[in-house]
Amino acid sequence: MPDAASRLTTLLEQLLETPLPVRVRAWDGSEAGPPGAPTLVVRNRRALRRLLFKPGELGLARAWVAGDLTVEGDLYTALALMSGLIWERGEDARGLGDILRDPAARAAVRGLVKLAGPPLPPAPPPEEVRRPGHLHTRRSDRRAISHHYDVGNDFYGLVLGPSMVYSCAYWPAPGPEATLEQAQYDKLELISRKLALKPGQRLLDVGCGWGSMALHAAREHGVSVVGVTLSQEQAAYANKRVADEGLTDKVEIRVQDYRDVTDGPYDAISSIGMAEHVGAARYLDYASDLHALLKPGGRLLNHQIGRRPQRTEAEYHVDAFIDAYVFPDGELAPVGTTVTQLERAGFEVRDVESIREHYALTLRRWVANLEADWDRAVRLTSPGRARVWRLYMAASALAFERNRIGVNQVLAVKTPGSGASGMPLRARTWGAPDA
Repeated sequence: MPDAASRLTTLLEQLLETPLPVRVRAWDGSEAGPPGAPTLVVRNRRALRRLLFKPGELGLARAWVAGDLTVEGDLYTALALMSGLIWERGEDARGLGDILRDPAARAAVRGLVKLAGPPLPPAPPPEEVRRPGHLHTRRSDRRAISHHYDVGNDFYGLVLGPSMVYSCAYWPAPGPEATLEQAQYDKLELISRKLALKPGQRLLDVGCGWGSMALHAAREHGVSVVGVTLSQEQAAYANKRVADEGLTDKVEIRVQDYRDVTDGPYDAISSIGMAEHVGAARYLDYASDLHALLKPGGRLLNHQIGRRPQRTEAEYHVDAFIDAYVFPDGELAPVGTTVTQLERAGFEVRDVESIREHYALTLRRWVANLEADWDRAVRLTSPGRARVWRLYMAASALAFERNRIGVNQVLAVKTPGSGASGMPLRARTWGAPDA
């Protein structure tokens, strides 16, 4: 009788029609696969049942989050080796219909069912989101934001470091001498310069997080700031930071939906890593709302993750793991779509800067922070939640490195009818408007 690892490897290779690029260790201690490669550890038969009842990425995610499946060795290498089987098969991927029509594939599935044991579907891990109702209503957005951001400020502090900035940093060079804190400071300063912030102005920071942009703008540029977030935990943390820095006369943090902000006009608006939550169906409304809140000549800096365009946009679907465990209801759009929607809302788009590689560097630092203090991270959340974040951030780093997703800063102006944008004549010469 073959050991479990050899049997499992043979069946999976028969089903996938390609050799497994990683080594496999099964619940009986047996191993099979290429020596020296990262090892996929299948800790119990329940992992197979998860994959059989939810084939593909969601089944793998459930097994990982529940601790039924893990990786020994370098996680980045393992994910890179397996990406061709999970995320990047494209036109070569066989659908369920193709598998069912293939006698060899059907035989492999039967073998996996037998190896998995009694066919009872395991319950999803408690970290998985279960949400009825419509997407991107005020209620559903509050629920989605709470799931992602109300994990615990101490946990985020462990991962993000002292800057408490949860978006792509801006690196001078990918060397060990560059610190995460300095790179995040440089990102906030870059945004401030693009917005040409100066004393006496009013800034609206949409999705203000833990208050880092609001504090930076007030401290470094003398701006009065309103920051809005739907997360109670973020707002409490940000307000304490504001008080600790003695900036209560300059910074106001609100638990408020951006759609409910009515105290414009503002000189500038920053939206940093927030627009991914808006959704394609409501993006034009989002852009129009921000346009209405700006003074004529005011600037918007929209910092947003983007995806590669599909041949047919109807083919786009939200990543199953991200949707179920990380960003419920989140949607990514190509940067061209974002620019078009901003223009449709009345903005003049003046600059688009891709900083894709910077996000990969940022994510690798966050993963290193998490792994360096793993036991504390587990205590602050749960083993499943910590596993979610490790997988999500490591896989995302690879996605940015491979140009599967990107991140872009789009600078747009509410240009008045006179056509005077107030922008400098030379691109990327950030600072005060031309006289």
